Amino acid sequence: MTMITRRGALLGGAGMLAAPALVSQVDAQGAFNWRRFAGERIEVSLTANPRSQILIQNQREFEELTGIRVGSEAIPEQQHRQKFVIEFASGRPSFDVIGISLHVNKRQVGRARWTADLKPMIADASLTSPDFDFADFGAGAVAYSTQADGRMDTLPEFTDYFILYYNKEIFARAGVQVPTTYDEMYETARRLTDARAGQAGFVGRGVRNANVVLYTSFLLGTQQRDCTDANQRLLTDTPDAIAAGEFYKKIMRDCAPQGVAGFNWNEAQTSFSQGRAAMWLDGVGFAAPLEDPTRSRVAGKVGYAVVPRGAARHHCALFGTGLGISAGSNERKRGAAWLYLQWALNKRNQLRFLTAGAGAPARQSPYRDEEAIRTSRFGRDYFETLIASSRIAHPGLPEIVPVTEFRDTLGTALTNTIGGADVATELRRATEAFRPILEQSERAT
Repeated sequence: MTMITRRGALLGGAGMLAAPALVSQVDAQGAFNWRRFAGERIEVSLTANPRSQILIQNQREFEELTGIRVGSEAIPEQQHRQKFVIEFASGRPSFDVIGISLHVNKRQVGRARWTADLKPMIADASLTSPDFDFADFGAGAVAYSTQADGRMDTLPEFTDYFILYYNKEIFARAGVQVPTTYDEMYETARRLTDARAGQAGFVGRGVRNANVVLYTSFLLGTQQRDCTDANQRLLTDTPDAIAAGEFYKKIMRDCAPQGVAGFNWNEAQTSFSQGRAAMWLDGVGFAAPLEDPTRSRVAGKVGYAVVPRGAARHHCALFGTGLGISAGSNERKRGAAWLYLQWALNKRNQLRFLTAGAGAPARQSPYRDEEAIRTSRFGRDYFETLIASSRIAHPGLPEIVPVTEFRDTLGTALTNTIGGADVATELRRATEAFRPILEQSERAT
């Protein structure tokens, strides 16, 4: 259930009450005109999640402020991806604003130029409110919303960083410190693993497809860092790629629970939330259920830390979503849609995301809101971890079109290594199997 705090409710109510007066004041002063597209209607297509729920619940604020009517839909993730790809490909999308999972569809959308470049709109003072504060968006999130050719075709909405969850009670009992390097993490996990007591030192994703993002977290710590090079050539059988695979195999075989080869995030979450694992490396979105005492035995005992440093680099895996404007919408609808993006991702709504436990907003200012931190069910280390993670974030998946096929192919190899298969052999086999798929996708127009 989405939680809206008293502060969030007051902010939302104040916004709705103040909107007409604000408009009159702005117009009277000849300053920014929020009502220049009054009477227009735009369609907004979002993925069903708590953030979309917050936007839809509060969109009356935008309508009162601008005089623009909004038709919104929120569709389950897989169905939403299929829908917008089909509609864009038809040349007649039914929406003006679209929510996009950047770790899945960024290159596909960018290469087809389905969404408009937002940079000219940001630079246009007649279209962009003075309080938009683009500099408030995290650098990693902005880079993620920017295509290789420099076009910024989405505005960052949500950033999903991989962080380290740890059980403070287990750590205190053993007298160990939070690891700062991957080697330290392995040694700590080995020390905290007690098979007889049913306690694993570490838990993570082991099942095919889902496990790739844990593997790439380890690869991010190498000199290579990425799964592809600047020319989209596959780099999953190099010495660094193999070394990351060896670490993945080692920590999953030596320190994780029995049956981890079948674990997705939900099984890993269950293991950690029931106190059966000392550490878990995964996305920030799991903090809320871990701190829910009706669902978690470790509520109040969870520590949050930035992912450890690798041998050569220090990055955390970045995933995220952005809001884009359909390039096929007419000029007036594009203008109205840009006003919607400014409202949807303003500081108030981004703070609502954070205080509702709806995920990590792309802006920096919510994490510095002292009232939000003081009244939050999450500890201060959670907010500090998110801020620090934003500074070292790097995409956790290659920016390619066949992302799902990549995760299936490489993920099979990784799952096999948990069973004892040779890492180098498995990664070379997976690389050879996927390379022609990637090359074909790059040749396609």
